[in-house]
Amino acid sequence: MSSSVSRLLLCCILLSYSSTDAATESKRTKPENVLLSSVNASLQLVKSALHHTEKSTNYTESSCLQMFAFSRRAATAATQGISQAAEVFQMTLRLLTDKASRRQKRSVSVAELLSTEEVELIANLSGCPPVIQPATCPRGEDSEKYRTISGVCNNRKEPLWGAASTALARWLPAEYEDGESQPRGWNTGRHYSSFQLPPVREVSVRIMQSSGQVALEDEAYSQLLVDWGQYIDHDISFTPQTLSKVAFLEGHHCLQTCENSDPCFPIQIPLHDKLFGSKSCLPFFRSSPVCLSAPTQQMLQRQQMNSITSFLDASTVYGHSVDIENSVRNLSSPEGLLVVNSKYTDRGGHPYLPFVNSSRSACFQQPGSGQWERVECFMAGDSRVNEILPLTALHTLWVREHNRLATRLKQLNTHWSSETTYQETRKIIGALHQIITMRDYVPKILGKQAFDELIGPYEGYDEFINPSVSNVFATAAFRFGHSTISAQMKRLNQSFQEHPQFPSLNLHQTFFSPWRIIREGGLDPILRGLLGRAAARQNQQHLMTEELTEKLVVLNIPKALDLAALNLQRGRDHGLPGYNDWRVFCGYDRLESKADLMAVVSDRNLVEKLIDLYGHPGNMDVWLAGLVEDLLPGARTGPLFACLIAKQMKMLREGDRFWWERPGVFSPQQRVELQRHSLSRVFCDNSEVTEVPLDAFTVGTYPKDFLLCRSIPSVDLDPWKEDPEKDSSDLDSAEL
Repeated sequence: MSSSVSRLLLCCILLSYSSTDAATESKRTKPENVLLSSVNASLQLVKSALHHTEKSTNYTESSCLQMFAFSRRAATAATQGISQAAEVFQMTLRLLTDKASRRQKRSVSVAELLSTEEVELIANLSGCPPVIQPATCPRGEDSEKYRTISGVCNNRKEPLWGAASTALARWLPAEYEDGESQPRGWNTGRHYSSFQLPPVREVSVRIMQSSGQVALEDEAYSQLLVDWGQYIDHDISFTPQTLSKVAFLEGHHCLQTCENSDPCFPIQIPLHDKLFGSKSCLPFFRSSPVCLSAPTQQMLQRQQMNSITSFLDASTVYGHSVDIENSVRNLSSPEGLLVVNSKYTDRGGHPYLPFVNSSRSACFQQPGSGQWERVECFMAGDSRVNEILPLTALHTLWVREHNRLATRLKQLNTHWSSETTYQETRKIIGALHQIITMRDYVPKILGKQAFDELIGPYEGYDEFINPSVSNVFATAAFRFGHSTISAQMKRLNQSFQEHPQFPSLNLHQTFFSPWRIIREGGLDPILRGLLGRAAARQNQQHLMTEELTEKLVVLNIPKALDLAALNLQRGRDHGLPGYNDWRVFCGYDRLESKADLMAVVSDRNLVEKLIDLYGHPGNMDVWLAGLVEDLLPGARTGPLFACLIAKQMKMLREGDRFWWERPGVFSPQQRVELQRHSLSRVFCDNSEVTEVPLDAFTVGTYPKDFLLCRSIPSVDLDPWKEDPEKDSSDLDSAEL
């Protein structure tokens, strides 16, 4: 929205509030002038910062800044528009409270300064979208059979629950130092339980990197368990960074300042840091704020966006908007297929993902490949597809699986249109994502006992459950997997030994490198590495590989970065409360002393360092605290993360109108067939891998624990065959 249009709209709305009461009119004149000038000033500040961001962006080939921007920027114009509107809204509140605080010579909050109507008005004028009303949700026909691509109207009474470009859910109120937007650690000298919070880089150096023992191998689970966790995380959450990389008020670029000024929240570097030397800070960009749909107390606090759908719906494959969906579909295909690469296939004729529509995309090129044709970034339903090679491989498998199933469904139902074939296939692929995640993955993470107690069997759809992914889940709990990332990506031959031509790679060599798939053996060596090697086993003596704390080179500056520090800073950026608040939320006692902490963290040396850094257990950042807890029996998480992950997964299941087990979504015969399918079978059907474990997430010895693909059960699509002469389908729709 342009500033001139906004100014005109503001005047019109303000005039509509006018009263014939002269006294009332006199009282309103000054606040309205302040409101008008603040909105206009915010529009100009945000517009100027975005202009300078674009002007200063270095689009040189394969720059790390470009790659991160490509991967982590809001994927659609609509989402970017919401992000910009939310920045204008936040800046207007900031300007208004700053003016009032200077005038009254004390700190003034938004709640005491503005009425609900005024806050709604500011949101309106900032460009925040109007609230979707339940009456606008379609009924009947396809709305009963297929979910919308954006997740809107999954819940007809609360259309935005779980939808793309909405706020991450808050299970506890945000904890900001000013109560509204300033992260913990923003103000120097602020104390918590009489102690200052330690800088996140110092925490990483003293806790994460000093736990430097050799990583243990998981005795039960394969590397695929780790990579599936990342893949499925990308199906349910994506919090984009702020669009601006320039401070709104001061005008400094975040790459060039060590001062906290929105959206810059730099990571301070301790003296004599062995990785960063004399640098004072590392740049860090805050997450994009989001417009809220209702005038609640949360509206007065900075909230963060989930730009994709919260549902387990295979948005990694199909996207979360009509524009993305259309870009990944082959719209001329009568079988409802997805687009594949027009230049390259693997040796078995299996297609690769299509390239992005850019002649010089951001991804790395093969060293010394001047004479070679460029290999651009791959395109998929999720823009993070190129971040790491195993993630790219999983994306590719599911595009192949869609096309395989769609082709077979069209053969069974020649009367189906391209659209029907596409939607039915998409529905099956979404169900398989749900089954593999909830049946095969989550119980291994939580342990069977915790899964049975905290999640249990499916009991049906509950329209009163909000399935939106929570802030603490996306920003802390589900990042437990970062501690299990291996320092190497294994590439194995047909005998599941080190590949003689394409050896294993250090982790940092796998980032943003699609050329390695095209020119170094395709998917198969990577897939065998995921199946044939054990995952890293996180423990209190080894919390994270140095590949992530010292060699992370693909984010927002062309230098090494530290994933542990980034995770800690992100939690503070999002206003996540401290450890004790989440313990109470999950029904556990607060920890008030070193002795209390030792009851949940058995490593005495680790406890000593934590108390030395934080002073009090309650001050601990929730991501780190959850990570260091003693693991539950048979689990890969401690009790706090088990609680938070289980709660989220149960809400994703019970709050989804299209969950695969809900009667009427599939017929009973279809549900039986879906349960026969597995990730091992997906590997078999879409690659040249010919031997797999029965459960792809379990690790075993080759060849003893592997089966030929012909022994792995596969789905029979005959229950999807329709008689075109019949008016009704076999779905038990009466159960809806």
